[in-house]
This record gives sequence, structure tokens and C-alpha cells, in this order.
Amino acid sequence: MAGHSHSHADATAIPGHERSLWIALALTTTFMIAEVIGGFLTGSLALISDAAHMFTDTAALAISLAAIQIGKRSVDAKRTFGYHRFEILAAAFNALLLFGVAIYILYEAWQRMRSPQDISSRPMLVIAVLGLVINLVSIRLLASGKDKSLNVKGAYLEVWSDMLGSVGVIIGALVIWLTGWTWIDSIIAVGIGFWVLPRTWILLRDSMNILLEGVPDGVDVAEIEKALLALPGIDSLHDLHVWAISSGKTSLSLHVVSASGNLEQTVASAAALLAGQFDIHHVTVQPERTPCEQASGTHRFE
Repeated sequence: MAGHSHSHADATAIPGHERSLWIALALTTTFMIAEVIGGFLTGSLALISDAAHMFTDTAALAISLAAIQIGKRSVDAKRTFGYHRFEILAAAFNALLLFGVAIYILYEAWQRMRSPQDISSRPMLVIAVLGLVINLVSIRLLASGKDKSLNVKGAYLEVWSDMLGSVGVIIGALVIWLTGWTWIDSIIAVGIGFWVLPRTWILLRDSMNILLEGVPDGVDVAEIEKALLALPGIDSLHDLHVWAISSGKTSLSLHVVSASGNLEQTVASAAALLAGQFDIHHVTVQPERTPCEQASGTHRFE
């Protein structure tokens, strides 16, 4: 006998926010391309660097929309978990690509510091101001859904942080215009590059943890074990596994041993505790009178 408790609520699939995400994606993608072209035409590495940062916004928005669309698909005989992990694969690819772009920007900045190039500060300033406007419009579009959807919140934070990059480019353009110090452009580019790299590493780290079915961030396995063992009727437990199919979709399975308790009540109590105390709703509990032959022993996580 096994107990199974879960909820089908999906925080990512909120159709009412699709239109805002599509508009923000169109604006961000269009301006990202404009920044790349403008960066080459004006000679500004800071603009190209900010375009790389804006690429993270584009990827976040695209992943959010993909997660909504794919989340609408039902599971089938070949994909019993559905298509939710597509979001994680896309995020990992995005992180690897951004690492390459950030390294290129840092290398190019070093080269330009050794051999400064002429920079057209006025066009650079105009493009950066337009970028700031695009960021503000996107933030306004996404603000209403950031507290209702994890995906929308992630995209909102990406756009908000990119706004800081646009402000940095504007400051750099003004300094170059007023002083002629073209080396400021490389400094701004390096600053944006170092701003992107840590966030890219976190994105890659979290993606790999999910792909390796590691314990999700914020979940303490030792605390879960301690709370379960405190329940009446549970003598011991083993084969406790916690993982995530995608962000915000934590799952848990375990075997509990109850020599004399009511097995159905034990399963219900365990599921209720996991949902109420740890916010884990997709749970499979295998109750046993004696430890099964496959048990690898009672796990202690300390």
C-alpha cells in the first residue's frame, strides 16, 4: 500500500499575464538587436555589454512564455512528468551562452584599454536612454504579475537589473561626451560583465542541481526527517528522496516503518505534515510493518 498526495496548481501558467510577457519580449528583443548594431556603429563596448545583459532578459521572458505554453500540455505515456523540465534545459543553455559572451566582453575591454578606440558618445547616449525607456515599460507591464507567478517574478527581476545597466551606459556616455575619456566605456563594460557573471553562475548552478535531481534550495532534509520521526506511529524511515522536476515543483518519496500503528493514518499524517510545514505537496509515502529488503538503512542527514 502506498500513499500519494499532490496538487496540480501551477504558479507559472497564468494566462492573464501572457500578453504582458509577449509585449515585453518583443520590446526587449528588438532593442537588444538595436543595441548590438548601435554598439558596433558607435564603437561602444558598453552598449554591446548591455545588449548581452539584455539577452538575459530576453531569455527569461522567452522561458516564462515557453513554460506557460508547455505547462498546458498534458502528460502522456512517454513523458509521465510532462514537459516542465524544458524550462531548466533552456535556462542551462542560456547560462552557458552568457558565460561565453561575458568572457568575450572582458577580453575585448582589456584589449581596448591597451588601445583605446574612438566612440560616438551622442548616439551612444540616445541608444542608452531608449534602452532605459524600454526597461521601464517592461517593468510596468510585468509588475502586476510578479507576486502571482514565479516565472513572471523572475522576468521582472531580470528587466529591473538590466535597467541598472542602462543607467550605467548613460553615465558613461555623458562622461565621454563631456570629458572625452573613452576609457570609461571599457570600465562600464567590465562592470556590466562582472554584474552578469555571478547571476549567470547562480542560474547554471541551480539548473544543474535540478537536472541532477538534487535537493531544491530552501529544503532541509534533516529537518524533514526529524519532523516525520516525531509523528505518532512512525518508528523509522528510509529511502527519503527530495527533488524537483522544475522550479517550484518539489517532489518527495520515502518509506516509513510503523510496526503497530494504523498505516493509512500514518500516510495521511505524513502527507499533511509535509504539505503544511514544508510546502511539499507532491508526495509518495510507502508504509511498511518491517523495513523492506531494498532499504539502504535509515538515513541521517546532519
